[in-house]
Amino acid sequence: MIYWIIIAFILDLLIGDPYNWPHPIKLIGNFISWFQDKFTQEKTEQEKYRWGILLWVITVFGSGFITYCLLRVSFRIHPFIGIACYIYLAYTTLATRSLSLEGKKVYQKLVNDSLDNARKQVAMIVGRDTNELSKEEITKATIETVAENTSDGVIAPLLCLFLGGPTLAMMYKAVNTLDSMVGYVTPKYRAIGWFSAKMDDIWNFIPARLTWLYLLGATKILHLNTSNAWKVGKTDCRNHKSPNSGYPEAVVAGALGIQLGGTHFYHGVEIYKPTIGVSLRSARPKDILTANKLLYTTAILSLCVFSVIAIIINNYFL
Repeated sequence: MIYWIIIAFILDLLIGDPYNWPHPIKLIGNFISWFQDKFTQEKTEQEKYRWGILLWVITVFGSGFITYCLLRVSFRIHPFIGIACYIYLAYTTLATRSLSLEGKKVYQKLVNDSLDNARKQVAMIVGRDTNELSKEEITKATIETVAENTSDGVIAPLLCLFLGGPTLAMMYKAVNTLDSMVGYVTPKYRAIGWFSAKMDDIWNFIPARLTWLYLLGATKILHLNTSNAWKVGKTDCRNHKSPNSGYPEAVVAGALGIQLGGTHFYHGVEIYKPTIGVSLRSARPKDILTANKLLYTTAILSLCVFSVIAIIINNYFL
């Protein structure tokens, strides 16, 4: 199974997530939207807390159960079909190439297009309001997204694949999708998304800290400012409203010598966020490309480490 995960990882690097392909995460997102429209529109604040818990349980465990059944059925039909299903489902939980492509799209808009179009492009990958963002703020928002999702979109699902295969990885993606869709502290989502946000914090606790470690290794491999990445990564990793997001963002901010974070508007509501890093210089669009290099290097480094550990455990302990 280790080799199946490696194949899935390579597929993700090669083809990413083509928009016209069927994708389980899209189905999960559609279900979350349908559930909200169907069951939570006319509920009181207190009722929404309970429905939010139910939404999380059904989405996460339902995703795991369906994935498990698909794997069981496919392996019973034929081993090759089962392997293909395993690899495809594993591949859909990873987002290295798609994340880097989204970052590159913003970079291209900043360099070759208008500021308004760059704002529209970054709005595709961030939750904050983007209508008034400056060029530097767009750059920082993109870098923050790439850094944070190095953990959420790559390291965490990859760890889940090695621990529990596509079933656990798909459950994780459901957790992460719920947080990205309803896990806000704004009045609209505060009640329905409270439980999803808390559970996302729990599920990402270990992956975020592993990402911190792998990112430090990546800064060394890429000959970036490793000493500053270590310093900022150690001192500012908790300068975030999320208990996890600050870990990857702090290392990236230190490696680039820029300052991330700060207060922004989300759905028209001003949300205070502490700053991360010391501004040694202004953020430039090409920093997005460096963040992408960190993403790829960290992903490959983590795959190598997880694979070696899995092979050692399989050969000597099982």
